[in-house]
Amino acid sequence: MSARVYLEGGGNSKEGKVRCREGFRKLFEKCGFSGRMPALVACGARNDAYDDFKIAYAKAASADFIGLLVDSEDPVADIEQTWQHVGQGAVDNWPKPSGATEKQLMFMTTSMETWMVADREALKAHFGPRLNESVLPAVQNMEQRDRHAILNALQVASRNCPGPYDKGPKSFELLSKLNPAVLEQHLPSFKRVRRIFDGNL
Repeated sequence: MSARVYLEGGGNSKEGKVRCREGFRKLFEKCGFSGRMPALVACGARNDAYDDFKIAYAKAASADFIGLLVDSEDPVADIEQTWQHVGQGAVDNWPKPSGATEKQLMFMTTSMETWMVADREALKAHFGPRLNESVLPAVQNMEQRDRHAILNALQVASRNCPGPYDKGPKSFELLSKLNPAVLEQHLPSFKRVRRIFDGNL
């Protein structure tokens, strides 16, 4: 059996995809998956990640685990009904591949920045004393917050820091520093990712 997870992120550059893969690898290692890490494939845009997932899933052996991890973009009505969230009538309009299960589609709800803003200690350690934590949203109900508002708050909070936040290769350095225990405490979708990995790796 083999396991591969296709990731949204990394943009169009080779460096960006390398950093994306490394950021997720380091975070998942801290979840206890060292030695049983799935192959992580950084795909750039979300539609590219979905297309790569579909191709891999069609070719995979029945025992293989092929997963897709993307931003949910919007709050999710039911995190166990992931294909419904991206399916007909949704922004993505992604059909579920025949035979695919709900656990194969995993979300960063609502975006990767939601994960980052949920871990205040990691933010302070990364950005230093000039981080303006007061402009960040409360960690309660983080997965119900607008992704644009979260990104904007993170950028404003870090704008006076030596390396202010922006999307791109450097964002994955911060991802690698997050504490899985803190993310599980605040983010049901992250807890679900970890549970799915536990059951399939």
